[in-house]
Amino acid sequence: MVGIVALRNGTLGAAVSARGAELQRLHTVAGEELLWDGNPDVWSGRSPLLFPVVGSVKDDRITVRGRRYPLQRHGFARTSTFELVEASTVHCTWRLRSSDETRARYPFAFRLDVTYALDGARLAMRATVANDGAEPMPASFGFHPAFRWPLVPGVAREDHDVRFEKAEPEPIRRLAGGLLGGPEPTPVSGARLALADALFERDALIFDRLHSRRLTYGPGSGRRLQLDFPAMPHVGIWSKPGAGFVCLEPWHGFASPVDFDGELAEKPGIVTIPTQSEQVFELAVTVL
Repeated sequence: MVGIVALRNGTLGAAVSARGAELQRLHTVAGEELLWDGNPDVWSGRSPLLFPVVGSVKDDRITVRGRRYPLQRHGFARTSTFELVEASTVHCTWRLRSSDETRARYPFAFRLDVTYALDGARLAMRATVANDGAEPMPASFGFHPAFRWPLVPGVAREDHDVRFEKAEPEPIRRLAGGLLGGPEPTPVSGARLALADALFERDALIFDRLHSRRLTYGPGSGRRLQLDFPAMPHVGIWSKPGAGFVCLEPWHGFASPVDFDGELAEKPGIVTIPTQSEQVFELAVTVL
């Protein structure tokens, strides 16, 4: 079985693992690493895929047609082994299908295909969630890439920011016991979020009323990364104080609100995929 697939063109290189169909490396051809290295002493993730839920659900259980099923934070895709469908020097596609094991936690017939493709200075990620069952399927999906902070070695961390496509004046959310808490004033000034460790002392910043579908990240001058996520209406930004990464996470969905304990189909942020239909989620990272 293939464990890692390496991609390369004249500008970028990438590597993707069968476990979680997770991006393991994103780097320039000169060898400059853009993605966090997954140091387990800090955080072992690199770019996990979040499915069939984003964030936590109350008591780590979902309810479907009145029955409870155990489901861990961010779902099971990130710890599942995907099948390699096809690969070339510049793209690869991985697949996860429902099984007895997944149906014990999420009782739906699904197919999740994830494609990575290099095109010049751009890495495109496309996740297609198919409902192969005979009933509507509630789901969420999220990307969770962790980029190096500082992005350019030798540049001060405090010189980095996130610049949104549009002004983001709406309140953000924080987590309360792993669940979605009440709104609080945004730390974004206009369209700019100045990055600092203090932002993450209370975990992630959750933008559940996002206007933008594009942002850039990096120092004030020099290399930046542009993230495009045209159909992803939510974003989480997370790090650990002092850690060498910042996660910029386009989502469709988020953790259950603290006061929600109902049917999965009624959970805020859920997408309902009709029977024998598909939902596509996309993120593109461009090195500017």
